[in-house]
Amino acid sequence: MDFDLTEEQRLLKESVDGLLTDAYDFDQRRKFMAEKGGWSKAFWGKLAEQGLLGLPFSEEDGGFGAGGVETMIVMEALGKALVLEPYLATVVLGGGFLRHGGSAGQKAAHIPGIIDGSKTFAFAQLEKNSRYDLYDVATTAKKKGDAYVIDGEKFVVLNGETADMLVVTARTKGSQRDHAGVGVFLVPGNASGVVKKGYPTQDGLHGADITFTGVEVGADAAIGDPENGLALIERVVDEARTAICAEAVGAMDESLKATIEYLKTRKQFGVPIGSFQTLQHRAADMFVALEQARSMSMFATMAGDFDDAKERATAVAAAKVQIGKSGKFIGQQSIQLHGGIGMTQEARIGHYFKRLTMIENTFGDTDYHLRRVTESGGLV
Repeated sequence: MDFDLTEEQRLLKESVDGLLTDAYDFDQRRKFMAEKGGWSKAFWGKLAEQGLLGLPFSEEDGGFGAGGVETMIVMEALGKALVLEPYLATVVLGGGFLRHGGSAGQKAAHIPGIIDGSKTFAFAQLEKNSRYDLYDVATTAKKKGDAYVIDGEKFVVLNGETADMLVVTARTKGSQRDHAGVGVFLVPGNASGVVKKGYPTQDGLHGADITFTGVEVGADAAIGDPENGLALIERVVDEARTAICAEAVGAMDESLKATIEYLKTRKQFGVPIGSFQTLQHRAADMFVALEQARSMSMFATMAGDFDDAKERATAVAAAKVQIGKSGKFIGQQSIQLHGGIGMTQEARIGHYFKRLTMIENTFGDTDYHLRRVTESGGLV
């Protein structure tokens, strides 16, 4: 595999890094967090102006036809800056369902709004007892003539509070844990019967618990086959897992840099604490963990081109395992090496650890993905 970036990809990296360096420092992030929904509409517009919201969409749909590597570059940069805006929820997840399963009409109706920044999405999937199993769906979508009526509850819906469109998993037939009978539906965020309860999450983002009571949508709201949507869900979620692996690498990279800088400047007994060999060893171990995570993130990104769906899923699961292990180690070491200041809200290092912890638990924690790898016959 060739892990070298092309000239165009290097330019993209420089562009997005430059944008975030100029407009997204830690103090600015605090201000964005105070806005409605917990993110900045103005900065979202800047991402649209830079063309970042249109990267993965085909040129026929108004995008740039970029691939997984470009998404990896953007997500890593967003992780370094602890960006709050709903790139994952809208471009990766919402856009992923449209790209892989949307009809021509659905693409025409929604993709332009994603690209120009006027429309955001949220993926409503998690339920009270479903844990990480994507097929565990109790929310129902019952046929009513040519329409569907959706009833159920979804929890911790990222960007669910302010999303214009909700991508909802709902069961059209079978029992709660059947693999067949799960569909994917587009539901307007302000549809009659949709009730949202928004709240900030531990990492500074915003989620929502959403109740669907007799929500009626047309037959054209179904993305793909409404009775066999699990394969589509798994594909898009694996792309989202790959994206947050890249985001985690960015957060880990910045955590390591901040920690090394602190070791160079914090003095004890009249010398920088970075001169103590024990702390140097710990920083070296952090670097090794970061490079292991970076390699696995790249591998998962390249695995997006694998023809075999099972091989793709195993590669993503293996990456998520390493990301979880490295993120926990680097996060804990960063806090400890910063001492008491690392526990304060004013210190950005603690916010990186919080985001890494949330990433580890998003779409399956380390133990869950370790089981996926071992069941597939792979080794970690």
